[in-house]
Amino acid sequence: MDNNNKAQVPASLLLNPVHLLSLGFGSGLVPKLPGTLGSLVGVGLFILLPVVDWKIYLAIVIIALLLGIFLCSATAKALEVHDHPAIVWDEIVGIFITLFMVPKQWLWILLGFILFRVFDILKPWPISMVDKRMKGGLGIMLDDVIAGLFSLIIIQITLYLL
Repeated sequence: MDNNNKAQVPASLLLNPVHLLSLGFGSGLVPKLPGTLGSLVGVGLFILLPVVDWKIYLAIVIIALLLGIFLCSATAKALEVHDHPAIVWDEIVGIFITLFMVPKQWLWILLGFILFRVFDILKPWPISMVDKRMKGGLGIMLDDVIAGLFSLIIIQITLYLL
């Protein structure tokens, strides 16, 4: 497969825990808008996560990010595509970053989801540069990390101003 090939991913990959996670528990296998569905999985996990101290939440995000470098790299190699659309662990981590220290209220969660999707889809600079130049698991993860950070900054500024 090449980078432009969006060939269907065999569902049998979900039997491997590495691919199960990188494919967002199967959400990445949907034919339309897998990144959006993967982001929604991230929102669901955020909602299910008990309220924890910000240091513990940050540790969870860092672990998910580091794990994601490995997961996304392994699945990209298995699919023989650098950043197959079905790989959505990066969206999950991007949402976790977006919602860091954000109140667990629907308004803020919805705002975070929308902001993250806008940055992830439009890929303004430097997200676009990272997306084009960085390869491997780190490259797959990093553009969504930056999109999450941009979204987080906007939400935190909004929270501060209100």
